[in-house]
Amino acid sequence: MKVREGLVAIHARHRDDAEWQCPDCAKAAPPLDHVKQRVWRHLDSCQLKTFMHAWIPRVRFERHGVRQVKVPWALPGSRFTALMERMIIDVIHQCSTLGGACAVMRVSWDEASNVMNRAVQRGLSRRQADVVRHIGVDEKAFCKGHSYMTIVSDLENATVQYVGVNRTAESLAGYNAGLTAEQRGGIEAVAMDMWEPFVKATRQGLPLSQEKIVFDRFHIIKQINGAVDKVRLAEHREMSSWGCGLLKGTKHMWLYGKENLPEKYRRDFAVVKDADLRTARAWAIKETLRELWSQKTKPAAGKFFGDWLGWAKRSQLTPVKKVADMIKSSLASVLNYFGHGITNGVAEGLNSRIMTIKRKCCGFRNTENFKTAIYLHCGALNLYPQ
Repeated sequence: MKVREGLVAIHARHRDDAEWQCPDCAKAAPPLDHVKQRVWRHLDSCQLKTFMHAWIPRVRFERHGVRQVKVPWALPGSRFTALMERMIIDVIHQCSTLGGACAVMRVSWDEASNVMNRAVQRGLSRRQADVVRHIGVDEKAFCKGHSYMTIVSDLENATVQYVGVNRTAESLAGYNAGLTAEQRGGIEAVAMDMWEPFVKATRQGLPLSQEKIVFDRFHIIKQINGAVDKVRLAEHREMSSWGCGLLKGTKHMWLYGKENLPEKYRRDFAVVKDADLRTARAWAIKETLRELWSQKTKPAAGKFFGDWLGWAKRSQLTPVKKVADMIKSSLASVLNYFGHGITNGVAEGLNSRIMTIKRKCCGFRNTENFKTAIYLHCGALNLYPQ
């Protein structure tokens, strides 16, 4: 023990008559020689950094030749004991950042990163080929400049199943290619937005995919909200040219659902909503569309949409008409909701969690580090060394 230096050294030795098992066949044999002394960082003792020292035996086995034996306290190639690795993994989980874990555990950034990478590799290799019935497909911005990642989620267990670089058909095809025939056949529904590359990859990679694709209602409402905002902006500019500021400061009011409008906006919103404005008409069309997913049956929803489509087309509001045409062109997949009852709400929740991790880390240097962090925090993997 070196108290002034803050160090504790533990030296491990074996008996002279000890025999060691082959790492492959488990047959025992006496030691032949030893490799150079190895050192492992262990859990701190009384706030002192603790290191284990040992000469690892090498054994000549009849079948597998000369092999270095495994030690019970650490995995091959690791610079930490298994207990220390478990602690580092737990601290990374709690801190959400490598920097925070490094400060608590008093290890370098590279050491913590290596522990995290090995943990995720272990977890992915241990993942069972289970059937995931409902999956969600979404994209996540990696950095500025239209850099995206494809995120595939298990909607029932709220876990990330796959992370692909970019948001192309090939990105999602990588997930489909890694599935067994049983897993592909077991997927009952896929929730996604109307991004064509994702649709293409799903149709090519899954059997009967046309019946399984469910276009996410939150994405559709986002599109119609965008149309309402375009109508508001155009009308606000027109009215401002007359010196009328009725729509000034109302942008966020129109994007709320009527039941979610904050109390502080209710009085002002009632005034503009009841005015004879194009924006008010667009808002009413948007609110009516939200009722599509509350219909009792698929045929009823189809009839409801037909009536709504006629109203939207007669509105003479170009942004609204464009969204109506977009929904009409993909109506079958929109109405698949009534057969499966899923949305991408879970995937959006995971995206928020991923965004929090990214923000805490102040971004990532490369996509591989980002992928590893996503798997570690959202993959529900078996990460610990055993």
